[in-house]
Amino acid sequence: MEKEITAFISYLHDIKKTSDNTEMSYRRDLEKMYHFMLQKGISGVTAMTEEDLTSYIKYLEDNHFAAATISRNVASIKAFYHFLMQEGIVSKDAAEKLKSPKIEKKMPGILSPDEVVRLLEQPSGNSPKEIRDKAMLELLYATGIRVTELITLKMTDLNMKMGVLICKDSNKERLIPFGNAAKSALERYLKDAREDMMEDKSSEILFANCSGKPMSRQGFWKLIKFYANKADIKADITPQTLRHSFAAHLVENGADLKSVQEMLGHSDISTTQIYANLNYNHIKDVYAKAHPRG
Repeated sequence: MEKEITAFISYLHDIKKTSDNTEMSYRRDLEKMYHFMLQKGISGVTAMTEEDLTSYIKYLEDNHFAAATISRNVASIKAFYHFLMQEGIVSKDAAEKLKSPKIEKKMPGILSPDEVVRLLEQPSGNSPKEIRDKAMLELLYATGIRVTELITLKMTDLNMKMGVLICKDSNKERLIPFGNAAKSALERYLKDAREDMMEDKSSEILFANCSGKPMSRQGFWKLIKFYANKADIKADITPQTLRHSFAAHLVENGADLKSVQEMLGHSDISTTQIYANLNYNHIKDVYAKAHPRG
């Protein structure tokens, strides 16, 4: 089965042009399933049955894996079998009837505008690192881009004159405007800090870590946790929190969902709809507290 998993990942990379993170996720899910099957004495894809796959999903449920994790595993297995069928490796889709558990949609955690201001004000020093940190946080909140998109930005992705960021997501490209606060932080970073931080002065990478190399997701994760703690923000904050806050604050201030969808890079507007629901719940709370007959 290892050979088929490797072929599937190559197919995703070469044909589907999926991201590294997506490929790692598929590989991790399928290798976990493979090791389970090995313990049952099954080593080949043609030997696996619908009952074997169902028993694997039951194993995940019995071991209290989160519903979202189990759903992702089901999706990975289904995609794998679609590939196996397409390539003629198996003659029957044993994953066809696999069912995902129902996932309760959680409202995303967001920061209040005041908390965002406190967070963005934390990197206030003159060291290259703090100037870089300020620029990264301001740009993240100004555009709502994903952390992977932020750390892989190149110099050519910035149009400082127009105040626009070019964000590339697999085969798609979107233009996202950013405001004066992010622009000022970026101008200062480019003028006073970037060159000092870069190990390779000819590199096109926009943001480097303290070793002069491209920053990792984990590195930025630690950075945002550090400043959240410094700002005395009690909420559990992640880079995704600023993305959610960006979208929620736009909708709350009257932005239309279609524009927010395009800026976030959502393929389906129903994903963006959650921010409208969030805003509606906020309005209901305000009404209940403020209306004399609420």
